[in-house]
Amino acid sequence: MILVTGGAGYIGVVLVKELLKKGISVRIFDKLYFGEKPLEEFRDRIDLVQGDIRNFDRAILNDIDAVAHLAGLSNDPTAEFNPAANMEMNAKGTAELATVCKEKGIRKFTYASSCSIYDRGLFAEDLIQDENAPVQPRAAYAISKYKGERALLELADEDFYPVILRQGTVYGYSPRMRYDLVVNTFVKDALQKGKLTVFCGGEMWRPLIDITDAAGAHICCLEADETKIGGNIYNISYKNYRILEVAYRVKKALEDIVDVEIDVDYFERKTRSYRVSTKKIETELGFKPTVSIEDSARDMAHKIIDGNAADMENPLYYNINWMTLLVELEQTLKEIGTVF
Repeated sequence: MILVTGGAGYIGVVLVKELLKKGISVRIFDKLYFGEKPLEEFRDRIDLVQGDIRNFDRAILNDIDAVAHLAGLSNDPTAEFNPAANMEMNAKGTAELATVCKEKGIRKFTYASSCSIYDRGLFAEDLIQDENAPVQPRAAYAISKYKGERALLELADEDFYPVILRQGTVYGYSPRMRYDLVVNTFVKDALQKGKLTVFCGGEMWRPLIDITDAAGAHICCLEADETKIGGNIYNISYKNYRILEVAYRVKKALEDIVDVEIDVDYFERKTRSYRVSTKKIETELGFKPTVSIEDSARDMAHKIIDGNAADMENPLYYNINWMTLLVELEQTLKEIGTVF
């Protein structure tokens, strides 16, 4: 049985679905910030445990053969909204979970890290960075992910084989949909407004990867020989793109669905920019993503048109909006007591 932490999240739901397709038993451990609805397609086929990665019952690891660790806060705005919680979940929670896994003899452990740790800023030297490149993450989210990586590597030995996947920015449809990721935002804006707004001239670079390919990378590592990949870091990305190119690719992909205008803002502002190499995972594991921006954008648009996550302004689909709303509701309930 595989434990997927954060299995009710954006990538987690898709990973669980792919594991089930392969006939693998799955237990999900998730805070359920976004509820159980994303799991409804396969709710009767999984073992679901609600809980917090900062304070988990060791029993969640009973009968577990391997762990795919995706739990935690997952973008800059939510990390900056509560930096302490971000560090507790993404760094401390990762270290504690991995420590218990090692104590229980669970040898395989994949970790969803982020290519954002490579960020050097738009005006820094433009380099394609591999897994050996020196990094100095600056943002709260990237720092917490990097600290989680360091904790795992310190635990790695002949009894524990963690694999760190530095994921590019993910795109694509998920039952736990997000519209706060660049390709997804462009698809949403195309359908809603018929216009895509690109900032800073769209000059910033991003490594991007489809959600099914991101899930596939975890499965690839879970199935690989642990002694060959344990303690390794792998970048995963379909390709590096400038954001302006991404906008034009989405426009082209949706040309049979909606007419789209691209508005480019050339005002310079502080923003992230980074490119990565994926040669290591391609060479060592033969893993190469296959889903293009265009194919994913079309699929996403058709699903939205068919009524999936079609209420695109719902705060549920924007991590920081939803977290802010939950905190406000929590405070209100403390003040008023129960609703009825």
